[in-house]
Amino acid sequence: MTHQKPTNNLIWNLILTLFLGIFLISCDQKPAANAAPYELNQTIYFGGDIITMVGDEPEYVEAVVQREGYIVFTGTKAEAMERFQGKAKEVDLKGSTMLPGFIDGHGHVVTCGLQAVGAKDILPSPDGNGNSVAEVIAILNTWKDENQELIEKSGWIHGFGYDDALLDYYPTKEDLDKVSTEYPVMIIHQSAHLSVLNTKALELMGYDENSKDPAGGVIRRMEGSNEPNGVLEETAHFPAFLKLMSAFDPETSQTMLLEGQKLYASFGYTTGQDGRTAPGDTHSLEVASGEDELLIDIVSYPDLELNKAALRSDFYGKNYKNKYRVAGVKLSIDGSPQGKTAWLSQPYLVPPPGQKEGYLGYPTFTDEELQALVDTAYVNNWQILAHVNGDAAVQQYINAIKKANKAYGNEDRRNVAIHAQTVRMDQLDEFVEEKIWPSFFPMHTYYWGDYHVSSVLGEERAFFISPTATALKKGLKFTSHHDAPVAYPNAIRVLSATVTRASRSGAIIGPDERVSPYIALKALTEWAAYQHFEESSKGTLEKGKKADFVVLDKNPLKIDPMELANLQVMSTIKQGKVIYEKE
Repeated sequence: MTHQKPTNNLIWNLILTLFLGIFLISCDQKPAANAAPYELNQTIYFGGDIITMVGDEPEYVEAVVQREGYIVFTGTKAEAMERFQGKAKEVDLKGSTMLPGFIDGHGHVVTCGLQAVGAKDILPSPDGNGNSVAEVIAILNTWKDENQELIEKSGWIHGFGYDDALLDYYPTKEDLDKVSTEYPVMIIHQSAHLSVLNTKALELMGYDENSKDPAGGVIRRMEGSNEPNGVLEETAHFPAFLKLMSAFDPETSQTMLLEGQKLYASFGYTTGQDGRTAPGDTHSLEVASGEDELLIDIVSYPDLELNKAALRSDFYGKNYKNKYRVAGVKLSIDGSPQGKTAWLSQPYLVPPPGQKEGYLGYPTFTDEELQALVDTAYVNNWQILAHVNGDAAVQQYINAIKKANKAYGNEDRRNVAIHAQTVRMDQLDEFVEEKIWPSFFPMHTYYWGDYHVSSVLGEERAFFISPTATALKKGLKFTSHHDAPVAYPNAIRVLSATVTRASRSGAIIGPDERVSPYIALKALTEWAAYQHFEESSKGTLEKGKKADFVVLDKNPLKIDPMELANLQVMSTIKQGKVIYEKE
């Protein structure tokens, strides 16, 4: 018997018959008796200043409409009501100001949660009460008494945020031994680049009089001997910090991640960054994404040396998976200016304890080591975020990028110089030439501006710290950041510092480097979206973009710039959902 090949008509008849059968079956299915009809998530916002952040000059609209987490309309209130009234929830801003949600230029959203589970009050005023060593010790003892369960689980007593710039003297292991000799005690410097350990913690780390300083780090010593005094810098500090972080159980780690996000949201951030993500933190982020437990978008830049595996995961790329993605890599090339470990080309005004006149700080890598890491990123087409505080570190980074650009090309890589606080005029020109994107840290002018003038850099260099105005004149757009948990992820403080450059004492640290409030907002919205390759979905209020909003009590473009620090975040909205509302 011969088999005939089916004709095209026969095939189409079979397909149509199958489709009709499925259709009739589906029509026969009745909805469950108690099933509620789906309500469209749609909202009209009106009744206040709505700044779109589109263009070089402020642009306002009367109304914005979001549907299912995306903007579907911007324009007049009358048109919004004509098209959407009765089909959407109405939100009257009542004179408040709405902007695109703030985007983190650089921070550590996971580690930010460390403040939520530790003795965060050791921060100095205005964020805490650790203004003397005695107060720091008292705060730690109070926290110890109130957190015995966590101490038993982790085995550590810890606090974040001591700042020797404002303490009466630099604390040592002898001070922390007053908190406990039974448990290891660790307090982390506000820069996150140094720490102080008690005797028990030093023993746990294996640091003693025979320990040598690691490359790129310092174990400070007791006066007149080789015995560690408890203060650890950079690569001597980070292993102790990682040991503390690894001591937390999964439940505590997830609590830290959640609390860090809540803190970000309370300051208007709808996108957070996790710079230099460690393997354990990558795991926490992946778990939270898998369980759909992230409040805000988190863009991760894993440590290139320690966490390459994160870049091989399904989370790497330009699309979020349940609000998490891996975007590139992080390198830390030097230390902290206020911690006096940043690598400068000219000496510190006053050297830190244990160092002589002419001290310059120090690098993390040799030129050859850094070049190998940069080349690895280029070969894999990974965006680089490099922590460079001192101008010598900036130059080492420029040199490595220059060689890599020549070898591999520089087609829209958007490599970032994080902090770049003491960048020089000539180096800004090289940023332009090599297409390096600066992410500045203007909050330093508030928190440590007076200290930079009197002890770290001297007036001339301090006044040029984070030179936003000069960068802008040279055609460089930039972002500005908080580097949480170095400081709270306080976008309002970032905004104020970028505009006013007023220090704690009220001094203006570099008046020529001030920029307008609108430019400062650009650095928190549109330009920050661009830095992360997200300009098509965030940063401005335009149709088709994510409905990420922040609502402020006043319009930052219409108040005295010196009042910017007093602005209040009234609510934060992530893709149409309120994730923070001021009580």
